[in-house]
Amino acid sequence: MTTRHAVVWLDHNEAHIFHLTPESYAGEVIRSPHAHSKLHRKAGPKASSGHASEDPHYYHDVAMLLAGTEEILVVGPANAKDAFVRHLENHHHDLKSRVVAVETLDHPTDKQIAAHARAYFKREGTL
Repeated sequence: MTTRHAVVWLDHNEAHIFHLTPESYAGEVIRSPHAHSKLHRKAGPKASSGHASEDPHYYHDVAMLLAGTEEILVVGPANAKDAFVRHLENHHHDLKSRVVAVETLDHPTDKQIAAHARAYFKREGTL
């Protein structure tokens, strides 16, 4: 979808992508194929962090839904948002240059994500 503004909220399990206009938003959800596959913690030198490993295919699928977007706000609760931006930097340079901000945002509803993004873009004077 080609739009001027989009926000993506993501964690390691799913991504919520919203293309925004001043009056409305259209959203899509992508689930990682590894959703809910957290590794069990164990003691010792090979202890896991408890998170599934990064999935480049999941991040690629999210990036494809952002193609054509002029300004992208990336939000999420933990380090998946940062891993996604690194993925863009390494594999989707054109989209990386369109990321206007990366912010921490816990687990809001879809409506709250869209409202947060609208407020951000209005503050920046682009919406």
